[in-house]
Amino acid sequence: MAVDKHKVLQIFEQLTESAQQSAFDYIQYLSVRQSQLDWDDIVNLAPDTEPLSEEEVRQLNSESGFMSWEEAMNELNLPTDTKS
Repeated sequence: MAVDKHKVLQIFEQLTESAQQSAFDYIQYLSVRQSQLDWDDIVNLAPDTEPLSEEEVRQLNSESGFMSWEEAMNELNLPTDTKS
C-alpha cells in the first residue's frame, strides 16, 4: 500500500505540538524496530571471528554456573512475578 507522504505531512501539521512529538517518537520506534534482526535472521548469519575478551573467557570458565532470573531477584531481595 502506497502512502501519500504529502497527506501524512498535512495530518502531522494538524496535530498539537505534544501529539507531533508522540507521532515522531512512534515513527522513530518503527524505523528502529524495522532495522533490527529477528531470530530467523540471526540464525542465518555467519559466525563472527572476533576473539573473546578476557572478561568473556573468565565468565565462560567460571564455576558459578547459571542463575535464573528468580534466583537473582531472590538474592537481591527483590520481588518477582512468580508466586511461591
